[in-house]
Amino acid sequence: MPVNEWKERYIDPRTDFGFKYLFGTPMNKELLIGFLNALFHGTYIIKDLTYLNGEQLGIRKEDRRAIFDVYCETESGEKFIVEMQNVFQQFFKDRSVYYSTFPIREQAKRGDWDYRLESVYTVGILNFVFDEDKNSKDYFHHEVKLMDVNTKKVFYDKLTFIYLELPKFTKTEDELGTLFEKWIFVLKNLSRLLERPAALQERVFNRLFEAASIARFTPKQLREYEDSVKAYRDIVNAVNTARKEGHEEGHEKGLKEGLEKGREEEKIEIVRKMKSDGLLDDVISKYTGLPIEEIERI
Repeated sequence: MPVNEWKERYIDPRTDFGFKYLFGTPMNKELLIGFLNALFHGTYIIKDLTYLNGEQLGIRKEDRRAIFDVYCETESGEKFIVEMQNVFQQFFKDRSVYYSTFPIREQAKRGDWDYRLESVYTVGILNFVFDEDKNSKDYFHHEVKLMDVNTKKVFYDKLTFIYLELPKFTKTEDELGTLFEKWIFVLKNLSRLLERPAALQERVFNRLFEAASIARFTPKQLREYEDSVKAYRDIVNAVNTARKEGHEEGHEKGLKEGLEKGREEEKIEIVRKMKSDGLLDDVISKYTGLPIEEIERI
């Protein structure tokens, strides 16, 4: 599709291509730094970072691998995994914990080593809502650390999981206050904007809207983005259909059982659609959480 035929002016960060293009490339490093600093509200400031290899292998060749959307290290050594997750996964939290073990293990040193670790942060930007938290409509920003259950104090502060539930963020442009809120607004609404909102006057957004302009794309970039948009829309359609079927069956056999069946059917449908769009098995595995061996059998 030619650039001038695109209905949207800006790319969608929720697509695989859009997210990695805006936040996972050295030329747009300023955007990732700006987003992460806004996330910490000034309590922790990142001045620079380096992108690391997003494909992580296990200790042995036969071990399962992990593929991160964005994996980077700050100038002071902290590791960041930043992921856009569009589809609910039954064991999504398990997957987050598992992924965090890769940057932990790679810090091991040969010979004498005192086990000192640099901090590891996993940031999940979620295009869905946790089931157990769905009734807390305004609570969308989760920050999780290891805690002593009796004292309610942080036991270990070098391992942090941050989850942002985009569907719960409903503020309009006129209601935006903090820089963090402005970033969340952009992540959720960028592709629907026809022009830069007046509320987004910070310098970092100059770069964001420049980078996100579809009119600046090369033909190759446009093809890659178009494929990513198709995959994203297939996912959304499959999720909506499966959830509806799951809810309907839940009236008879219990809502939870119906939803779980819906999610399994949802994954299979997503795999089929993504395969038909020519996506690679490792990309499909990242979206669905299914092992590559299972994807090959569908």
